[in-house]
Amino acid sequence: MADITAKVLIVGGGPGGYVAAIRAGQLGLDVVLVEQDGREGGLGGTCLNVGCIPSKAIIHAAEAFHQAVEQATKAPFGLKVERPTIDFVRTVEWKDGIVGRLTGGVGALLKRHHVKIVQGRAEMTDGKSCRVETDTGPQVIRAEHVVLATGSVAAALPSLPFGGKVISSTEALSLDAIPERLAVVGAGYIGLELGIAFAKLGSKVTVVEALDRILPAYDAELVRPVARRMRALGMEVLTQAKAAGLSDDGSALAVDQDGIGRRTIAMDRVLVATGRRARLSGFGLERLDLTLDRGAVQIDERCATSMRNVWAVGDLTGEPMLAHRAMAQGVVVAEQIAGHRRVFDAAAIPAVCFTDPEIVTVGLSPDDARRAGREILTAQFPFQANGRALTLANDDGFVRVTARADNHLVLGIAAVGPGVSELASSFGLALEMGARLEDIGGTIHAHPTLGEAFHEASLRALGEALHI
Repeated sequence: MADITAKVLIVGGGPGGYVAAIRAGQLGLDVVLVEQDGREGGLGGTCLNVGCIPSKAIIHAAEAFHQAVEQATKAPFGLKVERPTIDFVRTVEWKDGIVGRLTGGVGALLKRHHVKIVQGRAEMTDGKSCRVETDTGPQVIRAEHVVLATGSVAAALPSLPFGGKVISSTEALSLDAIPERLAVVGAGYIGLELGIAFAKLGSKVTVVEALDRILPAYDAELVRPVARRMRALGMEVLTQAKAAGLSDDGSALAVDQDGIGRRTIAMDRVLVATGRRARLSGFGLERLDLTLDRGAVQIDERCATSMRNVWAVGDLTGEPMLAHRAMAQGVVVAEQIAGHRRVFDAAAIPAVCFTDPEIVTVGLSPDDARRAGREILTAQFPFQANGRALTLANDDGFVRVTARADNHLVLGIAAVGPGVSELASSFGLALEMGARLEDIGGTIHAHPTLGEAFHEASLRALGEALHI
């Protein structure tokens, strides 16, 4: 086949890659996007195919089923349900339908903006070209600019290689049946989101965490409501414990726990959720002169690598591995290639943990701010004093604000509670716009909403709270 020449070559069709392609197309650039269908999907990448979207579908279905089960024995507001059941095969089919609609939408958007899509495995030959193994033969693509967006892969444990009963989050989202007993190795957000979901679906869930507490990336104040909920769901949590491998007959997980020693956990499946790592192999990275930093491609504030006109976005560039970070980076890169002056500012990236209750953070925690030498004001408003939370029959949690003591500039916002993921945008906007406590306190928040807790927490930090 004849070589393809373009202004921009993008390797990887996940959130960073496809958004970079769309924005570049909007700006009139000639773009080629290479994406390989595989274990973790095609267009849309891990997030859309086997991550963010399908996991939230399963989480929603699990919560609906769990509520129905609870209503079979309790009827706090008069609703009574008799013997609810769930057909998990149909649940997975419903989830797959959502993914299909969205991946089709991504393809349509790329086509609308005249992005040429080449399906196949890309192998970089130098900083300006790659060879793609397609179904119809090899295809060479040359470009002035290269954007690397190869994403990440699930981190495996030497003692628990993937296969058989040992699964990653990818397989967990497409099981043909709900496991009676599920061991989850890793108490980060991936492990707990799925662990809680399967506990609600009826699995006996045991969580194994090497550190001394769950969700170690979040401060303890935010984690306590999640830990309470896990206990209420009957989940067992083993901290300071390391998975040592499967028993000889494969029916149990061996765990070494500090102060206790070796124990075994009966299980039907083991979900290994010990994080993800940048995808550095399989696309010819060794042929590029790129600087790596802690297992990821090093970039500057423009998302530029150590090679001229070679850019990198998303999980390939390390933490935080968040789809919305990748998307924002993709836009920044596309606009720079088009001649705009742009930099990527990481100060206001929300992080959401879709546990029960949910957690959202943006900016600095109180401890982070103090470690940075700041004198701060911090306050929280409990959902127990929020009318909307009470009507949702779920009032465990709060909104917390952290601001500078001298000028009241907001440094960080966090919340834990029902549906607080939907507050992430307003939290991020407050930091992005440089809001002060007075700005939030002076904004009229609709009643009754969970967002009123944001308003009240800011007023409380000023000593002006109205409802507590």
